[in-house]
Amino acid sequence: METISVGLAAGLIVLGVLTMVVAGIRSLVLGKQDYKKIGMMAVPFVVFGISYGVTGEVAKAGVLTATIMMAFMILTIALTGLRGTFKF
Repeated sequence: METISVGLAAGLIVLGVLTMVVAGIRSLVLGKQDYKKIGMMAVPFVVFGISYGVTGEVAKAGVLTATIMMAFMILTIALTGLRGTFKF
């Protein structure tokens, strides 16, 4: 029973990701998306690729990617707050 549940859950995840990719490609072809937004979506994959190249292990690269992305998020929140405070 557990095997069927896990298989169905994995299938739904794959179907959802595939649907998002197809919708993104369709929006890009129709000219509804900005290339900068698409480039920003690629940042985590690039960070993962670099961290995988450095560590050589998928698990360590995933943890390092999550850590780097969280640090980047904290930095951007701080900079946005400073910009709003000092109006620059």
